[in-house]
Parts: sequence; C-alpha cells; structure tokens
Amino acid sequence: MGTAPNGPARIRAVVIRGGTSKGVFLLASDLPADPVARDSVILAIFGSPDTRQIDGLGGADPLTSKVAIIAPSARPDADVDYTFGYVGIEQAVVDYQGNCGNISTGVGPFAVDEGMVPVTEPVTRVRIFNTNTRKIMVAEVPVSGGKALAEGTFVNQGVPGTGARIELDFVNSAGSRTGKLLPTGNVVDRIDLSDGRTVRASLVDAANPAVFVQASEIGLSGTELPADTVTNPRILAVMEELRVRAAIMMNLAPSPGAVSPAVPKVAFVAPPQSYRTSQGTLVAVSDCDLLARTKALAVMHKAYAVTGGICLSAAALIEGTVVHDIVGPSARQTGTVRVGHPSGVATFYATVRKTPAGDFELTKSAIAGTARRIMDGYVYVPREAFRVRTA
Repeated sequence: MGTAPNGPARIRAVVIRGGTSKGVFLLASDLPADPVARDSVILAIFGSPDTRQIDGLGGADPLTSKVAIIAPSARPDADVDYTFGYVGIEQAVVDYQGNCGNISTGVGPFAVDEGMVPVTEPVTRVRIFNTNTRKIMVAEVPVSGGKALAEGTFVNQGVPGTGARIELDFVNSAGSRTGKLLPTGNVVDRIDLSDGRTVRASLVDAANPAVFVQASEIGLSGTELPADTVTNPRILAVMEELRVRAAIMMNLAPSPGAVSPAVPKVAFVAPPQSYRTSQGTLVAVSDCDLLARTKALAVMHKAYAVTGGICLSAAALIEGTVVHDIVGPSARQTGTVRVGHPSGVATFYATVRKTPAGDFELTKSAIAGTARRIMDGYVYVPREAFRVRTA
C-alpha cells in the first residue's frame, strides 16, 4: 500500500473473472489489520453503499460485487489462505459468512501469477485454505511459461467464449458451517410457510449450507428465469422465506433478523426438461440431469453458484432427499450431475457413500471452470476510508 502526499491511498488490486462471477483480489498485507478499518477500505474500493457503485470497482450486481483477500498460508496443508466477502451494494456491509466457488476458481491462477506457489508445468496444484468455511480446496491450474493459462477450449456456460480448464476440488467439504452433511439429521424436513402451505425440504451442508425444495411444491416449474421475478416477485419472496426458516433450523442464526443475506443458499429444483436460457438458447432434456434456480443475495442468480452446486450435487446423491427424488438416473450412477440453470448447464462431480451406521459421507465434490485476469494495478482509496472508529 502506498500513499501520495495529501492524496488517496494506493492499494494493489487485481480484477479476475472467476467462473460466472467477477471479483477484486487483494493481498491481506495491503489492507488494515483492524477488521472495521479493513471493511471500510473494501467498501470504498467497491464504491459502496451506492446502487450504481459509481465511485468504485463494483459492477452494481451481486455477481460482480465480491472480494477475495489472499495471504501466504502458515498451514502445512495449504499454500495460500483465502477469505471471501460479499460486498454490499446498497448497504455498507461485507459479509464473510460463506464462500463463493466461482471466485474460488480464480484463487489458484492468482497465486500462480503472484509467485505465491512453486510453479510446475503443464499443471500446478494450488492448495487453498478458505477461512470462511475453514476447509481446504485444491485447484489444478494449467500453466505455461510460468504463468496461469487463460486461453483454452473449455466452455464455462454463462461465460462468453472458452478458456483454460481449472479443476477445483472441495476437499472434505461436508459440514462447512454446521459440522454435518445433514444439519438436522434428516434427509427431508417440513417447512411451514406464512401462506399456510407446508413444503418438503432437504437441508444439506457441503461447501455452503443450502435448502432445497421441489419447484412443484411452491407452484413453480423450474424453468423460471431472472426476468420472471420482475413480473412475479412472489418467486423471490418464497425463496427468501424458505432460506430464513432453514437457517434457523440449521442453527445458523438465532432469529430471522440475524440470518446472513448470503448463507444459507436456497434453490428450487425440477426434473430434467427442455427450456430456454436467458439468452434464448435451447437446452434439451437430454443435456441436463435436473433444473435448479438459486439466489444471489436479493436476486435470482443469473447462472448457478459453484458452492451451491457442490451442495446440490451432494444432495442429488443422498437417497431420500427432494433432489435425489427428481434427478436423472445417469447422475445417480455416475456422480456427474449436470445442472440446468438460467445461463446453461453446469457440471458437478460428487461421490456419496452410505456408511455401515446408515449415515451419508461425501467423499468427492469438484467442479471444472475457467478464470481470467482482467486487469491489475492500483486502486485509489480516499483517506477518510481509513479514519473509522474501531471498537
């Protein structure tokens, strides 16, 4: 971090598109050690709170208002420590309650390009400790000439063009926040809604905790798109009600008002069927194993969250869940779960084993995606961002 006389502070920053999200990557050593001052600086970097984030790097969208804080790791099983934050757009808050799998895809390439790991070609393995969930992820990053490759032939649906394939393995991802793959001990719970309906839901915790319901039980088809929430705001309202009620059932919060806006995730699912994406592309019934729609903070996700997809694929393989009931037979047999979302199809890889005691154990959870460094340099932060009262 540098400063100019009587001017703003200058902080190193990298903008990386990871999966279907985009974030600002910062080094922990360049930020204030005090958490309150750190968040004040991050909010200033993004231009929050402001619906347009016009005075910062934020893109005025939940998928582009994300921060990754990176540091060398002191752990013997990790190369770098990575803290993820959802940066509020209209609110002056940085939420660290959960991880983001899309942004996680960019951590390996960042570590390679910043010289934070020994580089081997053609693939460098980067061991990442996510401080939000206190879990290890392992990224396999294509490398050439000592730098992470961005160009390749892999299609990350929801992202224009193609890129280099990065595989991200969420090692031991079960129980990321609750300590259990099934936080309530049940494959199906019942949730009472304010309109008098009772719906079946599966509460699962892998990479991030999530609640899943079948679309038909809340009067939906599963083919809904983000644009539909404008004409039918009830879609988002019922999703949020389910999410908040599930959070309390999973002991993630003591009351509705204390529930994080980011955790748990919520999704409604439906059997495989043909539908058109937000871009008008036809997805055939044979191209997916189920349909799913999730939220990105207050709006429907334009694609599908990676950590949410890890959790969804685990739920699909746990016998008796509402997801297992509707997923195609190929996914159950192979552990390859193709999720039809508003921008196309995302593929997740999972293995679930039933123990002799009758419990379920998640032994594999991975995804392939792409990432691209868009820019690097310095972001200029007003000095008043550092002048905050700390407790």
